Amino acid sequence: MEDKIGPALRQARLARGLSLRGVASAAGISASLLSQVENGKSQPSVSTLYALVSHLGMSLDELLGLRARTADAGRPAEAETGRPEVVQRAADNPVLEMANGVRWERLAVGPGAAADALLVTYEPGAASAADRKLMRHSGTEYAYLLSGELTLLLDFDRHHVRAGDSLCFDSTRPHLYVNQGEEPARGVWFVAGRHDLDHTRDWVAGQLGAAPAAGKPSNAVEVLDLLGLDRLSAEPDSPA
Repeated sequence: MEDKIGPALRQARLARGLSLRGVASAAGISASLLSQVENGKSQPSVSTLYALVSHLGMSLDELLGLRARTADAGRPAEAETGRPEVVQRAADNPVLEMANGVRWERLAVGPGAAADALLVTYEPGAASAADRKLMRHSGTEYAYLLSGELTLLLDFDRHHVRAGDSLCFDSTRPHLYVNQGEEPARGVWFVAGRHDLDHTRDWVAGQLGAAPAAGKPSNAVEVLDLLGLDRLSAEPDSPA
């Protein structure tokens, strides 16, 4: 499924009439890297993928092409049956293989779902950003770690998350996941409200001391630009 990420991103960019250089700049990456991602020659990190889909206004379903995959597999699509499938088999989980040993498996969701449901794996040494810079995006993040351990850098705090632990925080807060252990870390993630930019815009306006209707950013990338927080970084091996 990961070979569809690049073409889906490229199709969305062209459909919106956006240039390669412009989208790359908004996502904080080079035009050459975006070109490699669109052509399937490189996989994005979690932070890069969030920046791209936020700027392009894409849902995870659109990125993965879930309807097309269901129809291709020989099962009737939702549009044909009038109802969604209740059970999604493990073998049918759409997969995103990202840079630096991070794997997302899309879990079952209903039509118009308000949350991205993911089974996430971080291999030893993997991080949500290849350059170890903290990221931000709209929504609220919930997770339950099934196995292994993860280090969560959140604002200026460091949290060690172990199997059986759960977490919840506002995703507009700067954060980074790193697996500093010797075994894969695996857990279930739900990111709710990722597409609800109104809350994020009003929050930014409040931070800037502006009226809610004035100077609102149009996407999560502009949120970072306005706040000057798109280049926050932390070294996982140093005190947070």
